[in-house]
Amino acid sequence: MIVVTGATGNVGRSLVRTLAAAGEKVRATSRGISAPDVPEGVDWRRADLADVESLRPAFDGARALFLQSGGASAHTLDPRGILDVAGVGGVERVVLLSSQGVATRPDSPSHGALLRSIEDAVRDSGLEWTILRPGGFASNTYAWAESIRTTRTVAAPFGDVGLPVVDPDDIAEVAAATLLDPAHAGHVHELTGPALITPREQADALAAALGEPVRFTEQTREQARAQLLNFMPAPVADTTLAILGAPTPAEARVSPAVERILGRVPRTYAEWAGRNAAAFR
Repeated sequence: MIVVTGATGNVGRSLVRTLAAAGEKVRATSRGISAPDVPEGVDWRRADLADVESLRPAFDGARALFLQSGGASAHTLDPRGILDVAGVGGVERVVLLSSQGVATRPDSPSHGALLRSIEDAVRDSGLEWTILRPGGFASNTYAWAESIRTTRTVAAPFGDVGLPVVDPDDIAEVAAATLLDPAHAGHVHELTGPALITPREQADALAAALGEPVRFTEQTREQARAQLLNFMPAPVADTTLAILGAPTPAEARVSPAVERILGRVPRTYAEWAGRNAAAFR
């Protein structure tokens, strides 16, 4: 049995499908999960990563765990408590979804120090472990969905700064491979897409997927920061803007890990946009 936490998220949902299609026994968990969220035959349990005791039934009888690092709620987690409960339940291997920022922004309280503490808990757990460190997600542009649906416009900062954003489905396939193959134990994999792409180019890719023009307007840093502060703390917003506007060489590097692990090149942003165009119609 493989437990997938965050099973209704962009990576977790895809990972559940991938493992189920491979014939694996899967137990999907999240706070609000229900039967329509999972493929037929997949066990699902409501559990909250911030409530360690709620995880005991989900972990019981499992042999492997995909641990989502909590995203914006990472600061609420007790990772050592989670991993202790996982071990008691029978888990022998854990794959952690972390962030590239652990290495590239070590002084950031959100992208660096907090997630590193979760990585350290995984390393110290006594379980076999693999850590995945993706860069920016292609699915972050779901934030544009409403403006594209209503006015066919996108407003974003740093319109001509490129990053190698990664398709969440590629992260999920790598997660499946590392859950199933013990050769990945003890490894940290940095995951990116196949090429740099700018926000302006992402808007063009969405326009092509929709078959209609999408107008791009470049925000100032101050405008973008004010928008981000509506749903994230100031330190997280500032680090996010630093990555988007002045990526380090490591953040702008295309990693070979997806191709090495999956035996194919990573999917492009245009491919992601084509598969998910319905969200922007």
